[in-house]
Amino acid sequence: MAKTRHDYDLVVVGSGAAGLAAAVTAAYHGLRVVVVEKAETLGGATAWSGGWMWTPLNPLAKAAGIDEDPETVRTYLRHELGERYDAAKIDAFLDAAPEMVAFFHDKTALQFADGNAIADIHGDTPGAGTGGRSVIAAPFDGRELGRHTLKKLRKTMPETAFLGMPIQAGADLKAFLTVTRSFKSFAHVAKRFTRHLYDLARYGRAMQLVNGVALTGRLAKSADDLGVELRVASPATRLIREGERVTGVVVETPDGEVTLTARRGVVLAAGGFPWDVARRRELFPRTPSGQEHWPLPPPSASGDGLLLGESVGGVVATDLYSPVAWAPVSLVPKGDGRVGHFPHIIDRAKPGVIGVLRNGRRFVNEAGGYYDYVDAMVKAAPEGEEVCSWLVCSHHFQRRYGLGITRPAPVPFRHWIRKGYLKAGRTLEELARNCGIDPDGLAATVAGYNAYAAQGEDPEFGRGSTLYNRKNGDPAHGPNPCVAPLDRGPFYAVKVVPGCFGTFAGLKTNAHAQVLDGTDAPIAGLYAAGTDMASIMGGHYPAGGINLGPAMTFGHIAGLHAAGKRQATIPTEPPIDDSAITGESA
Repeated sequence: MAKTRHDYDLVVVGSGAAGLAAAVTAAYHGLRVVVVEKAETLGGATAWSGGWMWTPLNPLAKAAGIDEDPETVRTYLRHELGERYDAAKIDAFLDAAPEMVAFFHDKTALQFADGNAIADIHGDTPGAGTGGRSVIAAPFDGRELGRHTLKKLRKTMPETAFLGMPIQAGADLKAFLTVTRSFKSFAHVAKRFTRHLYDLARYGRAMQLVNGVALTGRLAKSADDLGVELRVASPATRLIREGERVTGVVVETPDGEVTLTARRGVVLAAGGFPWDVARRRELFPRTPSGQEHWPLPPPSASGDGLLLGESVGGVVATDLYSPVAWAPVSLVPKGDGRVGHFPHIIDRAKPGVIGVLRNGRRFVNEAGGYYDYVDAMVKAAPEGEEVCSWLVCSHHFQRRYGLGITRPAPVPFRHWIRKGYLKAGRTLEELARNCGIDPDGLAATVAGYNAYAAQGEDPEFGRGSTLYNRKNGDPAHGPNPCVAPLDRGPFYAVKVVPGCFGTFAGLKTNAHAQVLDGTDAPIAGLYAAGTDMASIMGGHYPAGGINLGPAMTFGHIAGLHAAGKRQATIPTEPPIDDSAITGESA
């Protein structure tokens, strides 16, 4: 008969960046660790992300000569977060993030590439970084994983891949965008695509892993190397508590219910609640039924970690500026009747596209942060109307940069018009009618925008006014890489609706990632990290990677604390007496 109890030092619920970071850290320091994942694949929302981590003061930046004063970063965060600046957790993050990057880079299979050219989103805020605050997992060859673990690894989000091949932001993406205009780009793309076709034929999936799937692949390899047990299709259904301490988890498996004891604790890292319709209805703005929202994370991120935490006295923080990490998405019709979600991250900043509401008016600097775009859209859409906007461009723009899931030349795109995803019009008036936009409003908006665009100016919203804007624009276009007129039809538009990369509202924790109860006391043996933990940014979005950077860092902190390797600087529970915990070993 299958055993119904297995004993571990640490049980981690969730296999995204936070959970795997905690598991690898704890295992490196000698703990016996198991990761339980609800879905049938590893990686969670991380595998479908861009993979960037905001980690100020990191050693890769310092090696490149970018040696910032920590107080400069604090200045930026104080201005960005305002009254929601939590000094204890921000200090813990800034202290531990460089150590986390060094630990994984030096001790595990997780190797990083720098983001030294990536600026913070709000460049006009005091203390904003102009580069050196981000890292990303280096590209990873999936063949380095054992066949068993590779089979479990989640594939790249279909909407952001090209025929199943993930494309990394930066030089890789630039090559794909300029494949018809540069022999060097053509050679790069041909090499990548030829290898991809070989991998599909031999392995049935992409093996040149980049972005979030490279991060989860490298973490999974690190976990394998350290003997971490990785269980999929094993949702955690309840926590075990003995006295005041959490001592294990009950999981549902294909063979029935199994108890996993945890001598050192349980880490909740199950991906927040982007697919929990009831909690969305309660906390999200402009979501009366809970269905007016289109998350980017996999459906398995449905709030299990928060419910588990609440079941033993944990408290979900709801007093954030925003409960949700907004992202602009368009809905992609699929042949089987399902709908995919495409994240509009970079196309909004290219020269020659604008975003308008139903009245035809612009409402935001489209080249700014993805969170800022949706935040502005939610506030600007009139009450009683659907919260949505349209990204409008010319034929020249679509062929040069693509729009949403429609790819640039030479990839065909007219089938997206037939499917209804891409709206088209020979004139702006025809396009407006096809979209349900006010024709006069759109015509007036484009005329006003075009009057300055030829000179590279946008006096209304300031496209191209920050380093962050310009980084995502087209460096080959001048005088402003983010501004060009929409002066020649036909024209196209894609409807954009509110989506998210994850949630900000989560369990209250202290600087050691311990879950707090209603009196702000730590619940012994219980940690939370990633989006199961309330965002240290207080519901603000000051930089790209502020989900994954803190997720990795506080996962690392949780693993250290559980292993007894993190010196307490705040009151916590007494040390664990291992001799008092006994049980059958697995």
